Amino acid sequence: MITGPPRSVKLARKLRAEMSLPEVILWRELRKRPGDLKFRRQHPAGVYVLDFYCAAASLAIEVDGMAHDGHDADRRDAARTAFLKSQHVATMRVPAQAVLDSLEATVARIVEVCEERGERLRERRELTKVPLHHPSDGPPPRSGEVL
Repeated sequence: MITGPPRSVKLARKLRAEMSLPEVILWRELRKRPGDLKFRRQHPAGVYVLDFYCAAASLAIEVDGMAHDGHDADRRDAARTAFLKSQHVATMRVPAQAVLDSLEATVARIVEVCEERGERLRERRELTKVPLHHPSDGPPPRSGEVL
């Protein structure tokens, strides 16, 4: 799980009390654990604070409203996305207007992306598992024993 320094944790706590209307509306649905997925709101990640985070899918969900408009915001968003990618966390951007216009469809799409990503992560973990020994070869040799 990704987290941040004490400064980011403090900021995250502050931001939980100052969520935008689309974030509040989306949180009301995500806290119900749709698709049996747990979401965190205003989750610290390095020096950043994510709007929402699903640890099972390593997915950050960012609600893009007016604060994300403009050239400087694009640069900041790109830097955040690059940092998250380096931490193996994908970013899903959701327009604030989509939350206001079609909440059910937005939540359904978030759940769909989380399930797809979660499945890929589970498959990748299975592929990288290395057995300690091959059961058909018998038990592993004792310490100091030569094969």
